[in-house]
Amino acid sequence: MTPTIAILLIITFVVSAVGLLLLIWSIATQQFGNSRAAARTIFLQGEEGRGEDPARAGPDADHADIDAEALQYRALADRSSRRATLAWVGSAVVWLLVGSGYGLLTSAKFHWPELLADSEWLTFGRVRPMHLNAVAYGWASMAGVGAALFLIPRLFRTTLVGGRYALTGAGIWNLGMLLGLVAINLGLSDGEEWLEFPWQVDSLFVVGGALCAIPLVLTAANRRVSHLYVTSWYLLAALVWFPILFLLANLPGVFPGASGATVNWWFAHNVLGLWVTPIGVGIAYYLIPKILGRPIISYQLSLIGFWSLALFYSQVGIHHLVGGPVPTWLVTLSIVHSVMMSIPVITVAINHHGTMLGHFGMLRRSPTLRFVWIGALMYTVSSLQGSMEALRSVNVITHFTHYTVGHAHLGMYAFLSLILFGAIYFMMPRLMDWEWPWRPLISLHFWLVGIGILIYVVALSIGGWLQGLAMLDADTPFMDIVRLTLPYLKARTLGGTLMTLGHLVFAVHFVAMLTRRGKARQQPTLFRAGQSTRDALEVGS
Repeated sequence: MTPTIAILLIITFVVSAVGLLLLIWSIATQQFGNSRAAARTIFLQGEEGRGEDPARAGPDADHADIDAEALQYRALADRSSRRATLAWVGSAVVWLLVGSGYGLLTSAKFHWPELLADSEWLTFGRVRPMHLNAVAYGWASMAGVGAALFLIPRLFRTTLVGGRYALTGAGIWNLGMLLGLVAINLGLSDGEEWLEFPWQVDSLFVVGGALCAIPLVLTAANRRVSHLYVTSWYLLAALVWFPILFLLANLPGVFPGASGATVNWWFAHNVLGLWVTPIGVGIAYYLIPKILGRPIISYQLSLIGFWSLALFYSQVGIHHLVGGPVPTWLVTLSIVHSVMMSIPVITVAINHHGTMLGHFGMLRRSPTLRFVWIGALMYTVSSLQGSMEALRSVNVITHFTHYTVGHAHLGMYAFLSLILFGAIYFMMPRLMDWEWPWRPLISLHFWLVGIGILIYVVALSIGGWLQGLAMLDADTPFMDIVRLTLPYLKARTLGGTLMTLGHLVFAVHFVAMLTRRGKARQQPTLFRAGQSTRDALEVGS
């Protein structure tokens, strides 16, 4: 056990040391300086004060006083990432449907255990990890990489370099997803949560991810901006952190027994904090000000939030092993790190929600803003909830209950997936040179997934808390506790059904965009028709 802890601490020290060096570099190159100008780097000259949502970026009457050459170059940057972005995002939508189907079946088995019980292919122990891996590595990861491929050229004001590497990487990643899910379905699993894929399949993800990183690094080297906007920091850091985490955690035969459990949860929580969180927060830092047409209120706070995330998150996951066969001081260190995570969460909340002040009326009109801002709000809620859940006094109740499952979906779905939905609604008109064809489908998608995740999280939070309290009473028979949770588990399935229906609606609309269905329009597809982006901004303010 001691060598494992030593390895984790060394890795944490190296990550922190590298982060410190980058922090020194950022200060030396005045990345913290002139914050007002830095916050405006995502806007073209004359663009501030009008929203880019979600209409195509070509010159029109609303862009009359914006540099036409700069607009054309941005459109060229968007087109340069078209094939690579569509490959990753299109694949993500497919895996979203696959993961949703397995997730719904998993949920139903909790209160309907005899459902398909005669099929060894569809036992709970197989369909549940298939759901987790399909949504984590298929939907969330691939959609996040697709968004990064789209945003990086915009942030660096240049075209995407080496897009063919990202296309090849998408093919290899999809092959890894297919082989990994088949392996789990055949019972060939490593048996650790978030690490179920056999290590032979994991090598495909390493290769596919590395190929995708090549164009992002080449594009960064070819950038036409001197200042790196905060979204660039988040996206590039995520693409550096994740391969290191994934490779170390999947080394075969290196971490057995209790050591494996320690590495397992070190990895599992870092996937959330150092992979999906930077992607989601980074996207929100770009889209919220772009849609509103106003910079974030404190650029220096945004950088403090990024560096505090890098410094505090790496040891958060061990709080899942409270009471387990690990040193108490290691668990305490994890709890301290979990509480300290309130610093980056609060700084992000100030920027995301403070920038929205006075403009909440835009939520009635903008599909992108509604999805992204609610996702950002759920990041605040889920992160603060996670910090409290790490405390021993709370953990003793919530550990091993459905409450933890509700918390995980609050972060992975209500936060990240809603932001990814919003990003796709923003990207697709620019990639396809076509507006979303059917406004009602966007509204239907939002309400299905919104109501669905609300029912899901509320039911599991209440049911899981009552379950935890009941398990602390040694006189309560276990079957009574199981019966206690049944109504909440049925509500979970109801919420999951609504979310799955929302995903089907979204997928149909996505295919319609790919095939350019509907009528050609110059005006954006908003929740409310007949209003220009500029008019919406004026009403919102």
